[in-house]
Amino acid sequence: MAASSPSTSVPSRPGHSHRGLALLLAALSSLGPFSTDTYLPSFREIGFHFGVPALVVQQTLTAYMLPFAVMTLWQGALSDAFGRRRITLAMLVVFCAASVGCMLAWNIGVLMTFRALQGFSAGAGMIIGRAIVRDLFNGAEARRLMSRIAVVFAVAPVLGPIIGGWLHVWFGWRSVFAFLALFAGVLWVSCWQALPETLPVEQRHPFAAGSLLRGYRQVCLSARFVTLVLALMLTGVASFIYIVSAPAFVQNILHGRETEFYWLFGPITVGLLLGAWLAGRLAGHWSNLRTLALAYGLMALAATGNVLFHTFHAPKLPWSVLPLTLYVLGSALAMPSLTLMALDLFPQRRGLAASCQGFAQTTGNALATAIIAPALWGTARRLAGGMLALFLAGGVAFGLYVLWPRLARPSPAPPDANRPANPASPAKACRTA
Repeated sequence: MAASSPSTSVPSRPGHSHRGLALLLAALSSLGPFSTDTYLPSFREIGFHFGVPALVVQQTLTAYMLPFAVMTLWQGALSDAFGRRRITLAMLVVFCAASVGCMLAWNIGVLMTFRALQGFSAGAGMIIGRAIVRDLFNGAEARRLMSRIAVVFAVAPVLGPIIGGWLHVWFGWRSVFAFLALFAGVLWVSCWQALPETLPVEQRHPFAAGSLLRGYRQVCLSARFVTLVLALMLTGVASFIYIVSAPAFVQNILHGRETEFYWLFGPITVGLLLGAWLAGRLAGHWSNLRTLALAYGLMALAATGNVLFHTFHAPKLPWSVLPLTLYVLGSALAMPSLTLMALDLFPQRRGLAASCQGFAQTTGNALATAIIAPALWGTARRLAGGMLALFLAGGVAFGLYVLWPRLARPSPAPPDANRPANPASPAKACRTA
C-alpha cells in the first residue's frame, strides 16, 4: 500500500494521536479476553439447551483456549513477514465469521468447532499490538503507551460477563455471540481506517522454515527471556483462575445470580485500572526493577491476605473479593515492564518474541481453564491457595531473571601451578633474551 495512504501512516504527535492509537490497540488486545468470558453467565442455559452436563460446556472454553495458544505462536511471526496491518485485518474477518457460526450452532460439537475458530483468530490483536508499540516507541514512552492500552484493555474483559449476563437475560445466549460478531466488525472498519503499518517492507523477515526455526531457537533458548515470560504468565494465571471460575465462584460460593457477576469483575476492574494508571505515572520516573519490586510486594500482600481470610472465615462479601483488587493492581503495574523487558531482548524479531510471549501466556490460561480452575473452584479456600502458589512460582521465575547475570557469569580460572603468576609478555621476553 502506498506510503502516502492515511491508513498506513504512523502517528507523529505524542498527544492526541497516540491516545487514539492506544484506544484502538487496547480494543484489539481486549478481543481475546473479552470473547473468553462474555458467555460465562450462559453456561447453565447452554447445557440445558443442548442437553449436556456443565463439564462438557466448560470444554467449550478449552476448545477456545488451545487454538488461541497455538496461534499466538505464529501470529507475530506472520506479522514480521507480511506486515502488522494485513494480518490483523485478516484475523478479524475470521473471528467475525466464527462468532456468527457460534450464534447459529445447532449442537454442542458445532459450538466447540466455532469456538476453536474464534480462538484461532482472537489473539492477533494482543500479539501484534505489542509489536506495534515497540515499533513506534522506546523506553518510558513505550511504557506509557502500554499502560494506556492496559487501562482500556482492563475494562473490556472484565465487563464481558456483566454485558453477557444482561444479554442472556434479555435475548438469550445466542445474542452474546451476535454481539461478539458485531464488535469484531466494528473493529475491522476502525483498523481499515486508522491502524498504521509500522513495519517497513525492508525490515521484514521471510516466512521460511529455516529463518523461523533460527528465530524461535534463539528466543526460546534465551534464559532471561524464558524467566521473564514465566514470571508474566504465572502471575497472570494466578488471577485468571478466578475469571474462568466465575460461574462457580459467583453462583455457587457467593450465591449470586446471572446478573450479579459485577461482585467479582467490578473489584477486578478497579484494580486493573489503578494498576495501569500507576504504571503510566511511574514510567520515566522509576526504573523497571523498582516498579516491579512495588508490584510484587502488592501481589504478595494480597495473595497472603486472601489465604488467611478464607482459612479462618467463610466466604463473605466484600472481603472475599477485595484481595483480588489489590492483586490485579500489582499485576497490572508489573505487566508493561515485564512485557517490554522481554521484547527488548530481541529488537530485530519483536513480532516473533511477542508470539512466544503470548503463546506462554495463553498456554497457561488454557491449562488454568482445563485443569487448574476445575480442581480449585470447589471452595474459596482452594482458589485462594491456588492464587498464592501460582504467584510464588512467578516470583521465583522473576528472581531467577534478576540473578541470572550472576548465575551465568563464569567463575575465574584457577591459577596454573606450572605457570608464573605474572608471566612476561612475548615482547618483554624477547628484550630479555
